[in-house]
Amino acid sequence: MTSQDAKERFLTIVNPAAGGGRCGRLAAGALDRVRRAGIELEVAQTTKAGEATTLARDAYVKGQRNFLAVGGDGTAFEIVNGLFPEAEAQTQGRPALGFLPLGTGNSFLRDFTTRGVEHTIEALRKRSRRPCDVLRLRHSGDDIYFINLLSLGFPADVGELTNRRFKRLGELGYICGVIARLTGLRHPAFPHRVNGAEDWDRRHCLFLTFSNSKFTGGKMMIAPKADPSDARIEYVRWGPIGRLGLLWTFPRLFTGTHIEHPLASRAAAERIDLDLAEPVNVMIDGEILRLKCRSIEILPGALDVVV
Repeated sequence: MTSQDAKERFLTIVNPAAGGGRCGRLAAGALDRVRRAGIELEVAQTTKAGEATTLARDAYVKGQRNFLAVGGDGTAFEIVNGLFPEAEAQTQGRPALGFLPLGTGNSFLRDFTTRGVEHTIEALRKRSRRPCDVLRLRHSGDDIYFINLLSLGFPADVGELTNRRFKRLGELGYICGVIARLTGLRHPAFPHRVNGAEDWDRRHCLFLTFSNSKFTGGKMMIAPKADPSDARIEYVRWGPIGRLGLLWTFPRLFTGTHIEHPLASRAAAERIDLDLAEPVNVMIDGEILRLKCRSIEILPGALDVVV
């Protein structure tokens, strides 16, 4: 494959395990439809966690610039971390990433459409692209890149429990995780400051989220003011609400009106600093990690998304 071929063809990375195996069952048919739309594909399947990162990184170094994630948010997350930090300098053109949403959440794409595969095929055919910001998390180990959101507190704890006990249930599993976590509801403090403020915010809270796009967990509009191309991190904090209050207010997470709650606050940020004493559960683009976070910065327009 020549360098020119690599630039015009989409490296299609399929995660057959996404969506509890749903992606493996549906991928071949979806890719046939993409080919019939006149899109040239080179297909690679992953067999283990982290493999999409390696595939994307190796291809980018060899000149590949067009990528198609076939799976869910976790598949796209791995690909983004294969493209960056190599693509950060943008000396040889921005990489482009499209999404065939055959996984569980597919939250990022929901900012642009609810038509899923149909929308992506049309966008690929029309070569429709838009710049997208990429967020960089610095933690005590290394850097991680993401395009959807990072959550600390209740959503991350729910995600950890959901992955461990309810993942096979898909979106319903996340609801089960919420109910289960309510029994041991905690309000930890995550010392942080926004835009280099002089004082650290050490107040206890239900959660903090740092978003590039609006949705998480499929249909939860956790950051209704987020815009993936505004060069800002959408910061949402929810204070220490109790169990009954959370149950009563929980449906508002799906409409975005939770940010109007008296215990909620938001801001458009350029940088977040964190001063965590130890690693905590972190939900980042659908993946659950345990990290000691240090800072979140934004790389404006560092990626083209096919939407």
